[in-house]
Amino acid sequence: MTAPTHLRVEHLENPLGTSLARPRLSWWLPAGATTQSAYHVRTGDWDSGRVDDDQHVLVRYTGPLPGSGERVTWQVKVWTDLGESAWSEPAFWESGLGTEDWTASWIEPSEQDVPEPGSRPAHLFRRDFTVPRAVSARLYVTAHGIYEAFLNGERVGDLELTPGFTAYRDVLHVQTYDVTDLLRAGENTIGATVSDGWFRGRTGAMRLADSFGNRTALLCQLHLRHEDGSTTVLVTDATWTTTPAWFTADLMDGQTVDLRQAMPGWSAPGYADASWSKAVTGTGGLYDDFARLTASPAPPVRNIEELTPVSIAQLPSGRQVVDLGQNINGRLRVRVPSGDHLVLTHGEALGPDGNVTVEHLRGVDWQTREPLSAGQVDQVISGGQADEVFEPRHTTHGFRYVSVEGASQPLTAGDVRGVVVHTDLRRTGWFRCSDDRVNRLHEAAVWSFRDNACDIPTDCPQRERAGWTGDWMLYVPTAAFLYDVAGFSVKWLRDLAVDQWDDGCLTNFAPDPGGRQVQHLPAEILDQFAGSSGWGDASVIVPWELYLTYADLDVLAEFRPMMARWVDFAAERARTRRYPSRTAAPAPHEEFLWDGGFHWGEWCEPDVDEEAFRTADHGAVATAYLYRSASLLSRISTTTGHQPDAERYGQLAANALDAWRTEFIADDGSLTPAAQATSVRALAFGLVPEELRAVTADRLVTLIRDAGTHVGTGFLATPYLLPVLADTGHLDVAYELLFQDTSPSWLTMIDRGATTIWELWDGIDEHGTPHASLNHYSKGAVVSFLHRHTAGIQLREDAPGYRHFEVRPEPGGGLTWAEAEFDSVHGRITSSWRIEGGRFHLTVTVPPGATATVTLPDGHGFTAGPGTHVDSCEV
Repeated sequence: MTAPTHLRVEHLENPLGTSLARPRLSWWLPAGATTQSAYHVRTGDWDSGRVDDDQHVLVRYTGPLPGSGERVTWQVKVWTDLGESAWSEPAFWESGLGTEDWTASWIEPSEQDVPEPGSRPAHLFRRDFTVPRAVSARLYVTAHGIYEAFLNGERVGDLELTPGFTAYRDVLHVQTYDVTDLLRAGENTIGATVSDGWFRGRTGAMRLADSFGNRTALLCQLHLRHEDGSTTVLVTDATWTTTPAWFTADLMDGQTVDLRQAMPGWSAPGYADASWSKAVTGTGGLYDDFARLTASPAPPVRNIEELTPVSIAQLPSGRQVVDLGQNINGRLRVRVPSGDHLVLTHGEALGPDGNVTVEHLRGVDWQTREPLSAGQVDQVISGGQADEVFEPRHTTHGFRYVSVEGASQPLTAGDVRGVVVHTDLRRTGWFRCSDDRVNRLHEAAVWSFRDNACDIPTDCPQRERAGWTGDWMLYVPTAAFLYDVAGFSVKWLRDLAVDQWDDGCLTNFAPDPGGRQVQHLPAEILDQFAGSSGWGDASVIVPWELYLTYADLDVLAEFRPMMARWVDFAAERARTRRYPSRTAAPAPHEEFLWDGGFHWGEWCEPDVDEEAFRTADHGAVATAYLYRSASLLSRISTTTGHQPDAERYGQLAANALDAWRTEFIADDGSLTPAAQATSVRALAFGLVPEELRAVTADRLVTLIRDAGTHVGTGFLATPYLLPVLADTGHLDVAYELLFQDTSPSWLTMIDRGATTIWELWDGIDEHGTPHASLNHYSKGAVVSFLHRHTAGIQLREDAPGYRHFEVRPEPGGGLTWAEAEFDSVHGRITSSWRIEGGRFHLTVTVPPGATATVTLPDGHGFTAGPGTHVDSCEV
């Protein structure tokens, strides 16, 4: 029999430098197997023996604890209905450094006067050293800012934007590199460049700088093991030297490089650094807190792919406009003609003159409310050499187009590449169908997520780049089908948790540059940045969705305290705050009616005045989410064995539900406010009694028809819109909305040239004018309807991890075929159907260790075990 495959440690493949002493191991069963009855794990010095257990997802390692820097190579074999398997191919994990293993000191540049934000130089650090030949070498590095490490003139590794964006005051990630092949016997040089990055560079829509500190710094240790078994540890300390680099860099504003000032060989032995300054050793504060150093549970950010321009246009002004044909997150690599000074402006759209426009991407000054620069401008000054290439590695941009100013000769497609940069997530889900526009919509949703998965789930890759909680909450079910986002989400949730305020309030984005220390500022400043329903509820809903997709009980246990504090905060806000227009004595149900404070509500509904929206009563939204989160927290507490909490939050949920029904359901069963979003949420969350579900769905259809069969929802309700229509007997209306091609609609975006999803339904209006971000994934959550309804692959809440799942395809909209694949934690699931000659033909694949309930459009079905199954029916 064949062996287990797809071995993983936690949710990663062969992680280097993990902080977990006892990680969990997973594997796929051998092809053709039905169930596992036992497993056997072995490492170099430990053997579990046969363990009679059917679990093969997130199995806790129980062997000897590895030491710091120790690699554990492991294999697994299993017993299934096919018998005893062969041993798997080896996999490994390697421990990183513990808190007690750090002997290095933080070092800072010798920086007397810090320049203005946005144009600060990066700094170089270096040290020469001599060592005998090493049989292995590991480099452990982190920074306050963004670093790149070098050894003997070679860039170390292929990671980008390290150490990433975290709640630096409490969490800072360390990267581990195997540098054995870069080390020499004898003279060596280690070096690093450090720029502002998220730590002290501009961040967010208001371009605030110095959010986490006003000094960049570097921390690293190089551990060498020699042939005689001895070790050498080289650390950052006062013996290092430093100097400003030949480039300035800001993540949002851009990078400027003067190649005339470059220092060839600066990170290689023999470089004369006598003019450099001694590095400054940092002490106190964050520098003394080594407990915050840890490995990231997420995959790293990398250069994922490179795009060749589809066109390069020459404008009358002399500028050249590069069109990548795809909106991306990343940078431009360009050949620099000798003697030129190039200015590269990155944007998502073109103006009437054919040049790049960035007016719709400007931030706003939080004090003056004046527009800020859109940033995203890189510059390079030629050093006068032939074949010089510019690629800014200390910034990223959200763009499809680049205006190139200052080129002395026409650029060709061979001179330019678009470099796509984002978290290197493993792709797990795919969808295709007979309609090309729907396929392009699906691809646009995939690209929007890719562009906004840059170490954290951002709202947009240009204007803000903030980890808005509500955005990730509503998209995570879709993302978890398309990619393995388990570790990526856990990383982000930990940042959210450590920034939670003393009263349980959560800010609306994580990491929050303001951190916990801003919680005591006046409410008029804070209300729009913290405590919003639907956004803070990500603390409950995101872990729940991860549990359902990955069968990861630990994620519920780890974040349940954060959930409880948030729901308690929300309940207290409901009890103590009221919407200003309520002047009568409160009715009993109002104790559980959350209508006070600022809420983002159904953000970006079509045709809603923004100023009126900001002052509106959003109690129908907030109370709905109070019910939703309290109800889920009750279930989670039962699952984690906290029964008293389960009962308490169950009662809170019941009270919130009663308050919602009392306040927002009229005697005739109609809902207030009379908006599509209200009906969608009522059906999705179970807010209306069972006897009102049909009439509520009918009224939703009436609202849709009254809008000309157009979508009328904003951020929060849009993911549920088509599913609730399908689930309440209105599949035809769901497909009509999907295929609607006049604004507002999804296909309007596609027909107007979108390659990513827009923030606003009219991101590019009928006149071709862009508005707001053209790269927000939230409305792209509609593609989950394609996965779960069109293709029909649906998880079940009573069987997390797709151990048992549904395949219930629902064709419509004139589609003649559709297919989807999904790599679950158990293996690949497929659903493929076509309509030929009046018959519906379905092919389903169930992975080993799982079962499925398959239902065809005519209602007949069967239970399917592992393997491929074929059936058909009349349509």
